[in-house]
Amino acid sequence: MKKLLFLFSTILLGLTSCQDQVTETVTYKINEPVFMSTETFRNSVKVTGEQRKISTIGKMCFYNGYLYISEPESGIHIIDNRNPANPQMVGFIELMGNADLAIRDNKLYADSYIDLVWFDISNPALPELKGRLDSIFPSALPIVDNNYGIDYAQTYGSSNKGIVVGWKLTEKTEDVNHYSGGWWNKGYELYDGVALNSTTSTSGSSTGINGSMSRFTIYNDRLYSVINNSMSIFDLTGDQPVKAADSFYIGWNVETIFSYKTNLFFGTSTGMLIYSVSDPLKPEYQSCITHAYACDPVVVDNDLAYVTLHSGSICDVSAKENSLIIIDVKDVKNPTQLVTYNMTNPKGLGIDNGKLFLCDDGLKIYKITTPQTLMANNLAHYTGMDGFDVIPFNNTLMMIADDGLYQYDYTDLTQIKLLSKIAIGK
Repeated sequence: MKKLLFLFSTILLGLTSCQDQVTETVTYKINEPVFMSTETFRNSVKVTGEQRKISTIGKMCFYNGYLYISEPESGIHIIDNRNPANPQMVGFIELMGNADLAIRDNKLYADSYIDLVWFDISNPALPELKGRLDSIFPSALPIVDNNYGIDYAQTYGSSNKGIVVGWKLTEKTEDVNHYSGGWWNKGYELYDGVALNSTTSTSGSSTGINGSMSRFTIYNDRLYSVINNSMSIFDLTGDQPVKAADSFYIGWNVETIFSYKTNLFFGTSTGMLIYSVSDPLKPEYQSCITHAYACDPVVVDNDLAYVTLHSGSICDVSAKENSLIIIDVKDVKNPTQLVTYNMTNPKGLGIDNGKLFLCDDGLKIYKITTPQTLMANNLAHYTGMDGFDVIPFNNTLMMIADDGLYQYDYTDLTQIKLLSKIAIGK
């Protein structure tokens, strides 16, 4: 390796010595960070009984008859869902920078940009803020809603500016030094954003049910979170969560996490990763299955992993793959891809008692027999909405879509019916 690096360096020096250095004026756009003071940010949490309308789809968690839905970067809606035919909005947690949540034993854990916060939800309609772990997710940043890069120098260059809570798209003009071949200039542009795209508990405790899009999961009294390709582990056995191990790199573009038996399954934009948590504090890599570049949630049941791949700007504007892949994971060290089905634009999915619920061209419901005959066992297909994620539980399906929270009764598989809808949108 040292010889190769030396050879590369020698060639590079030779190439640059044969070219003239050129100064060129370059104009480009880049996202500059918007800061908020640390004190203002951490004092902004507020719990209200206000029945606030859901304006943007987000992650879901169902616990003891209540549904908690994240409004990305704003907070968490609380819905009394003990009667799915008549769900009631009963409260809202104002929580800046929230994306994910998980619940165990009447405690709700949620991210708030770089922090982890937790609430007592013994009274579900009026959660009580109990604590915060500061700067536990140091690389967490707000969502970028355009195709330009971010100014990393400003974002991470100083710790006394506070918390990054947003972005301001700015046009800059600078003099750039590069060599006449043009290779260096292209590299500079890519770096500075001209062509860069944005980016089950087994202990007897009561645990919330998360949707398949979640980056939080609970296993054996441990909370596992994946943010920006880094996994953190928290011990939940005490009055407050404790970081139980050093965070470590888990894989590139990790998007979702799902626990099954003694393993964690990670959905990434290029494949599915499997880690054993037989030792909960030392996850051990088992294997991976690669696939075309696309967004990738995963759920596992009866030793079969169901993975959806969908194109779209959340992953990459150039991603074109839209399919459902079924993988035999009985041997987690040697997973076997069994079958792939073409789909329209599949996203979240869930399984309950031999039934697969799939967000694709609305909502599709299948009876699971064998992987190779799944498409022949379609029970229902509801269109007219863009489904994002689902939670099936006790014969009720909760589905969040672009225009609403839909709930279906699937007690009778021959007569699956819509129970209710709460509108979503501006």
